[in-house]
Amino acid sequence: MKITKLLLSFAVVGLLFASCDDTKKKEAEAKAEAEKTEMEAKAQAEKEEAMAKAEFEKNTIAAVAMGNENFTTLVSALKAAGLAETFMGEGEFTVFAPTNDAFAKVPEATLKSLLQEENKETLQNLLKYHVVAGEWKADAVIKAIKENDNKYNVTTLQGENVVLSLKDDKVMITDANGKTSTVVMADVDASNGVIHAIDTVVMPKA
Repeated sequence: MKITKLLLSFAVVGLLFASCDDTKKKEAEAKAEAEKTEMEAKAQAEKEEAMAKAEFEKNTIAAVAMGNENFTTLVSALKAAGLAETFMGEGEFTVFAPTNDAFAKVPEATLKSLLQEENKETLQNLLKYHVVAGEWKADAVIKAIKENDNKYNVTTLQGENVVLSLKDDKVMITDANGKTSTVVMADVDASNGVIHAIDTVVMPKA
């Protein structure tokens, strides 16, 4: 009888150990599965983030301008001014972008001088005078002009104002010197703002 009880005790202990081992095994498997799922989710999130970043960079203001044959002079100016990276980054900008024809109106000697390293700051100021913080689509611009008696003052990144108005249903930009430019192509979308092409380079006073 004692031997039987002893054997039963050993059997129970054995079962308990086996049960304990099985529980530990299942816990380890569950933990491994959870870690695998977490790693897969993290990898997927990183992949999606990388894809989103690539898509963003492909469609920035700088990238769009570089891919448009009408803005080759502007792109050269942005690179010379060290501003190309600014318009590749995050943020929202509205760029009144002079076309190649607009830059062609600037005296050749003046344009050549602006692209020189020693005139980098002057070129930066000129280009920033064409940029407004925030995204202003054409309908928002027109609405603001109409609500301000056809004379809407906007502060540029350069610090001085331009005046936006309407003439024959076209948006006009008047610079600090009274010179005007016309928006010839509106709402060129970018991932960090919008581009409105203009037919004349506007000039700040400073």
